[in-house]
Amino acid sequence: QVQLVESGGGLVQPGGSLRLSCAASGSIFSINAMGWYRQAPGNQRELVAIITSGGTTNYADSVKGRCTISRDNAKNTVYLQMNSLKPEDTAVYYCQARRPNVIYWGQGTQVTVSS
Repeated sequence: QVQLVESGGGLVQPGGSLRLSCAASGSIFSINAMGWYRQAPGNQRELVAIITSGGTTNYADSVKGRCTISRDNAKNTVYLQMNSLKPEDTAVYYCQARRPNVIYWGQGTQVTVSS
């Protein structure tokens, strides 16, 4: 089992920044990728960014140039730095960890972009 705990969400004004953190614990030795997804009310959950164990990253077109995913292997933590936030970025953000044939999710953290 893998446990994921997200933090860092909150209320921010348009144009502001937030950094989300996702701390992984448990059977983390075989995690081959971690990522961030988001889900706004009435919408499907969508990929925001992902980083593989080899360091390869991928971003949704909607956040390219504004978000950066990174990881600290010593802390078993993945980060999502979000800049130039827009109201349409408002959603619950979920951390995901992938092991072969198994996907784990965190509980989610709310990000609200509003003036």
